[in-house]
Amino acid sequence: MKTALKFTAVILTSLALSCGGDNKKQESNYGKKAPVKVEKKEPASKRINLTNKGVGPITSVTLEAEINTDMAAHGKEVYEKMCTACHKAEKKFIGPSPKGILERRTPEWVMNMILNPEVMVKEDELARDLLVEFNGSPMANQNLTQEEARAVLEYFRTL
Repeated sequence: MKTALKFTAVILTSLALSCGGDNKKQESNYGKKAPVKVEKKEPASKRINLTNKGVGPITSVTLEAEINTDMAAHGKEVYEKMCTACHKAEKKFIGPSPKGILERRTPEWVMNMILNPEVMVKEDELARDLLVEFNGSPMANQNLTQEEARAVLEYFRTL
């Protein structure tokens, strides 16, 4: 009996030592997904795109070198009446701030977004990205005229 017990102890000890290997941790890739490389995109509100004119009725806008102060004043009135529920001139709110918008977007894109937000979100990648960035809050169509949208654009130039 003592011999059998000694024999069993020797077998178990040798098995334990042979399975231990070195002390380095060995990992198996079985069942693990390959690492996914996540590329951080710049937020849509910060992205610069000065070639995209958007989707809508506005295909060309000419901005004079000097701001039309009468048009900008009218645009400020329209903006304060129709837009400030979601947009603040100086900071991000429900929607993006219009300050510096013409450094990031074409005048045509801005006016098409004002006049045609539903179609812009459907057909313009940047508008879709903005919708996602701003928690799925779509821009409401305020049914402005082209003249009112142009006045708002002129006001944006003063910010």
